[in-house]
Amino acid sequence: MLAHSNKRPFVRNTILASLSLPDLAALGEFLEPIVLRERMIVQELKKRVEHIYFIESGVISLRIVSAGSMLETAVIGNRGAVGAAFLLVGHLPTHQSVVLFPGSALRIPTDDLRRVMNEHPKIRDHLSRYIQAFVLHSGQTGLCGVRHICEQRLASWLCLTCDAMDSLVLPVTHDYLATVLGLRRASVTKALIRFEEKGLIRKTRGVLHIDDRRRLELETCSCYGIIASGYTSSECLMHAD
Repeated sequence: MLAHSNKRPFVRNTILASLSLPDLAALGEFLEPIVLRERMIVQELKKRVEHIYFIESGVISLRIVSAGSMLETAVIGNRGAVGAAFLLVGHLPTHQSVVLFPGSALRIPTDDLRRVMNEHPKIRDHLSRYIQAFVLHSGQTGLCGVRHICEQRLASWLCLTCDAMDSLVLPVTHDYLATVLGLRRASVTKALIRFEEKGLIRKTRGVLHIDDRRRLELETCSCYGIIASGYTSSECLMHAD
């Protein structure tokens, strides 16, 4: 798709955008544009990873699903690549990856990406740096769930999802937030009312508008800063190559 351009093609995925032109061209031959539709399952639990998805727009929710229950461990936007962690560590996914907000991606067959990485080691380096941030994100989310109160966790989720989507408008419901955070709906509603009274957000039907992102960030727990710094550090290292 990108291999025959004489100029650097425009890509919105942070990992791809950080690659040198020769490395990007090597991948471009195998990249296929994909529309991400809401609730589309990108990768299924415990099934072989057939493709790696470099997200261009929209947000993917990574979830642990067991016995009819679900808990989100991370969100992936245009900073990330769904399936990259499983490509490098070589085991079946323990998460289900579902489109939360619709968008688009560039996908590549796993075997082709593995072959290109062997020929272009910098691609592996950039993916490895992203994976370090992603693993930190997932692990910190687990710690956050047992250590921090509802309002802190909710504010952190809103800020992380704004980062992933690069937007201050999030089409989510109270029920969804309660489900992915493992919280009571009444607790989520109470926290959102408090945020709205402070002028941090506005609620309309099925949509949250973030009106004061800076002050909302002050409501987060330390986990938000740790996770956000992990992604920022990985991106700085990519661009330093």
